[in-house]
Amino acid sequence: MSFVLGPNQYGKAENRVVRVYRDTARHEIRDLNVSTALRGDFRDAHVTGDQAKILPTDTQKNTSFAFAKEHGVTSPEDYALTLGARFLDVTPAASASRIEVEEYAWDRIEVGGTGHDHAFVKRGGEVRTTVVTQDRSGESPQAWVVSGVKGLVVLKSTGSEFKGYLKDEYTTLKETDDRILATSLVARWRYEASAATDGTDWNKSFDDIRQVMLETFATTYSRALQESLYAMGSAVLEAHPEVAEIKFSAPNKHHFLVDLSPFGLDNPGEVFVAADRPYGLIEASVQRENGSDPGDAWLTVPGFC
Repeated sequence: MSFVLGPNQYGKAENRVVRVYRDTARHEIRDLNVSTALRGDFRDAHVTGDQAKILPTDTQKNTSFAFAKEHGVTSPEDYALTLGARFLDVTPAASASRIEVEEYAWDRIEVGGTGHDHAFVKRGGEVRTTVVTQDRSGESPQAWVVSGVKGLVVLKSTGSEFKGYLKDEYTTLKETDDRILATSLVARWRYEASAATDGTDWNKSFDDIRQVMLETFATTYSRALQESLYAMGSAVLEAHPEVAEIKFSAPNKHHFLVDLSPFGLDNPGEVFVAADRPYGLIEASVQRENGSDPGDAWLTVPGFC
């Protein structure tokens, strides 16, 4: 019986990089969680223990912090592209780099109706994300940028129904013409390859896509969470030609009407119990017909069908 080394990668996970800009009296802050990884010809490190081709994970960590100073953090995407290119430059055995960045948002504390120059309050659970993969193993270098958001909690208190579904002897769920629809959304979208080189304004693109998703969720009558996701994805692709596809993972945050009749009270859709588990988990992709090849863009990006 013989064995061979399968796919592998290595790196430094969850470097907490906080970059404060102090160029003026009005400070700016970028709060990142950075995970780096390299793929390539690292067989010897696994099979014989020879580390000659290995760029230490500690070096990857140090570079993550140094580049936050040397190159700045204008956006998670630009930072990840620059960092990944550096690791390929200094690691001859590496065929690809993968940089994952989560960004936590901070808002200025309001003082007298004006945002304070250097005091901030951390925003809720919403997190901006990006995964940048750069591969030089083929005939020409490739770069894939997958950006997104997670923990985007949205709710509409009406404008949603759920009925006409398949039933069997174990079905107890009652059909409804009016329900609360809520989810903690994870959305990731893959940019066309050209976006990495044509000067894309990543911050503006993120803000615009987020707004399109929110507006579509709010204004689309929903017969199912699946329908809402498809409408949101279609709206993003229509408004943003630089986006090749978008994927969603959406836990249905159920709200069940409370029976108040034992207390002699009516409850016409006003008091609910929020159930955190179990929950329906809806996952979907919206793609352009005959769209571009995703290559390795989604490799090791978890949580999607």
